[in-house]
Amino acid sequence: MTGLSGGWRVEVGAHVVFDGVTWQIAALVGQTVRLVDEAGTTASVLAAHMCADPGFRVITDRVRPEVPQWGLFEGVEVQARERALAWQRHIREVESGLPDGPGGKGVPRPRFDLKRWSLAEREQAKAEELTALGWTQVSVATVRRMRARYRRQGLLGLVDGRARRACSPTGRSDERVVAAVLEALRRQRGRSKGTLRGLRELTGQVLEEVHGVGVVAVPPESTFNRLVKALADPRELPGRPARTATVPVGPFTPTRALRPGEMVQVDTTRLDVVAIDGHGRVARPELTIALDVATRSILAAVLRPEGTKAVDAALLLAEMAVPHPMRPGWETALELAYAAVPYERLLSLDHRFAGAAARPVVVPETIVVDRGKVFVSEGFLAASETLGVSVQPAPPRQPTAKGSVERTFGAINTLFAQHVAGYTGSNVTRRGRNVEAEASWTLTQLQELLDEWIVCGWQSRRHAALRHPMLPRAALSPNEMWAALLGVCGYVPLALTGRDYLELLPVRWQAVTGRGIRISHRTYDHAVLNEHRGQASGVTARGGKWEVHHNPHDLRQVWVRLPDGQLAEVPWIHREHVHEPFGESAWRHVKTLVEQRGGREQHEADLAAVLDQVLRRARTGKASAAHPVERAVPLSPAVPGQRGAQGRSGRKAAPGAAQGERRGKDGAALLGTPADTDAGQPSFPGGWAQSMQDGTGWEEGDSLDDLDGGDGPDASAGDGCADGFAGTGGGFDLYDAYREAEQW
Repeated sequence: MTGLSGGWRVEVGAHVVFDGVTWQIAALVGQTVRLVDEAGTTASVLAAHMCADPGFRVITDRVRPEVPQWGLFEGVEVQARERALAWQRHIREVESGLPDGPGGKGVPRPRFDLKRWSLAEREQAKAEELTALGWTQVSVATVRRMRARYRRQGLLGLVDGRARRACSPTGRSDERVVAAVLEALRRQRGRSKGTLRGLRELTGQVLEEVHGVGVVAVPPESTFNRLVKALADPRELPGRPARTATVPVGPFTPTRALRPGEMVQVDTTRLDVVAIDGHGRVARPELTIALDVATRSILAAVLRPEGTKAVDAALLLAEMAVPHPMRPGWETALELAYAAVPYERLLSLDHRFAGAAARPVVVPETIVVDRGKVFVSEGFLAASETLGVSVQPAPPRQPTAKGSVERTFGAINTLFAQHVAGYTGSNVTRRGRNVEAEASWTLTQLQELLDEWIVCGWQSRRHAALRHPMLPRAALSPNEMWAALLGVCGYVPLALTGRDYLELLPVRWQAVTGRGIRISHRTYDHAVLNEHRGQASGVTARGGKWEVHHNPHDLRQVWVRLPDGQLAEVPWIHREHVHEPFGESAWRHVKTLVEQRGGREQHEADLAAVLDQVLRRARTGKASAAHPVERAVPLSPAVPGQRGAQGRSGRKAAPGAAQGERRGKDGAALLGTPADTDAGQPSFPGGWAQSMQDGTGWEEGDSLDDLDGGDGPDASAGDGCADGFAGTGGGFDLYDAYREAEQW
C-alpha cells in the first residue's frame, strides 16, 4: 500500500500512528489492516478508514535493530575497544540516567535525572564531565554524533574509524612505482620465471619508459622485494614453477554423483612398474583407467607400452559397458555370482552376466577427461557420440576437477604396483639400484595381473568415501555401493556386437591395388578384394580411396568397407607366420633389425619372420635389453653327407666365435647362439634359418630323415642335449625335428 505521492509505504511490519496511538501492522487481509500496539492490544480497521484519519502517518525513522558484529569489534586494537565500551556507558547514562541502561540497578546521578533535566541538558552535562576527565575535543555535538552512531551501528559504531581502517599492502610506496611493478608482473606473466633482481631491472625500464630517465627512482632491493610480495599473486612470484595456474583458485567442492555412470572420470598416467614390451625392451607402461565416481569402481583399465592412442580411449568406452568375462586360471570366488549384488536379477536382464567377473557394468552418461589430444580427438568424440556419452573436458590446470581418478592412481601404486616385480617407486629417491633387472612380466601378463587385482583387491575393498545414506557409519566396497544404487537406478543392458567394436577402430583411407592394400611395408590381401582391385571406392572427397579400419595394437588384419556397407576382414599375407598380436612400435623395431632386401616381397617376409621371433622371446619373459634380438643361425648337426664344419648356409664357422657362442664338435654354431648369417637369409620360428638359395628353401642332401638319424658325433654331446640342442640365446626351447616338420 503506497501513498498517492509515493512518499510512504504501508506494509507488514511498518509502524504507523493512528487515532493518536503508535501501532505496528501485523497483517493485511484484503481491505482490512490488523494492528498491534506496544501494550499488545490488537485492532482491525479498514485500510481506507485508517489512511483517512487526520493524524495518520507512517513512522519512517525507526531503525531495525541489528545483531552486534562482535567479530569485527574484537578485531580492533584493545585500546580502541576499551574507549568504545566507555562511550557506551556514557551514552546509556545520557539516554536512561543509568550507566547500565534501562533496568539497571542504582539511582541516577543528579545531573542525569530524567525527571529534572531534558535530553539537551544531559548532553551538555556529559560533554562538560568528559572534558573535565581529560577527554580531548568532546563537545555537545560530539556527544550527539556518538549517540547517532550508536543507534545505527551499535557498539561497533563507537570505535574510532582510524582503528578500523585497513592498512594498505603497499604502505607509503610511490603510486608510480606500484603501477610499474604491476606492469612488470603483467609482462612476465606466462613466460619463464626469472629472479627478483631481474624483475627489479624490468621495473626500472618501465619507469624510464613512462616517466623518463631519472625521474622516478627504483626503491632499494629489500623494499622492492617486500613490495613485490605484497602485490604479486603467490603463484606469480619468481622462483615458483612457471606452469603453475595463475587464475584464482575457487573453493574446493568434492565431486558428487548419485547414480552409477552419472560421472565417469578417465585419465592416463605412467605405472610405477617396468615391464617387457612387445619387442623385448624394458619400459614403464602407460595406464588408462575409467573410474565411476558414484561407486568408485574401476570400470576399465588398459596398459599400453607407449602413448595411449585414441582407439584405446574409444575401446575403453565399450569395455566399461559390457560384462567382463572370467579369465582362465581365476578363482571361482571372483565370479559375479559370489559378489554382494543381485546376481539372479541381473542375469535375467542380461545373459552375458553368466560366468562374468565381479566388476560393475556401467553405461556412462558423462565422461570427464583432461585436455589431452587423445581424449579430445575426433575418434574419441565420435565414439562417445555413438554410445550417447557426453564428454566434459576438465578446466585447465585444475587437477582437483578429476580428484577421484587422481587419487585412484595413487592407490593402485600403493596397493598393487609396489608388490609387483620391477616396481620403480614413486620417484627416483625411492628407486632401487637395478630395477630393470627385476622386470620379469610382459605387458600382457601385467595386464592379466592388473585385471585380477581389480576384481579381488579393489572392487571388494571398503572405501571410507563410500557411505550409504541409510548406513552412514558403515563404509562400503565399490561392489556393495553398485548393488545399493542398482535398486534405485536400475540396469539397462547395452548390446554391443563385434561390428560395433570395428566401427570404433581408427580409420585410414587406402587404395586397393592389384596386390591388395599396402600399409607401411605390409600387404593385406584377400579374395573379397578381387572385384575391387584397381577401382575407385566412389568417395570423391577421399580421391576414390577405400575406408580401412585398423587396430594399432594388432596389425595382423584390417577391415575394409565394401560397397554394400559391410566391413570385410582382410588379413596380412604373412599372418600365419606371426602367432602373437603386434603393434606399430614392434613393427618399427623389427624394421630396424632387418636390412632392406633386393625385393620388397622378400623384405616383408624377412620382417614377418623376425617379428615372430621377437614376440616369442618376449612371451617367455627372458628377453630384455641385455639379450638383444638377433637372427638365429642354421642348425648344423653332423648328419651323413654333411660337409664337415659347414652349416646349411654353406659358410664355414668363423675361427673366432663370439663370446658366449656354443658350438658342436664340428665347430658349427648351436641353436639360439647370436651369430651372423647370410644377408639374404631370414630367421623363422623354432630357432632355425631357412636358406633362400633355391625355390624350395632346402639344399641338396638336406632332409628331415637326416635330422632324425642321431648317428652324428653330436648326438650325445652332453646330458642336456640328448633329444636335441639347447640354445643359449634368450628363450629358445630344445630342438625337436618332428615338431619343426609338423609346424612348417
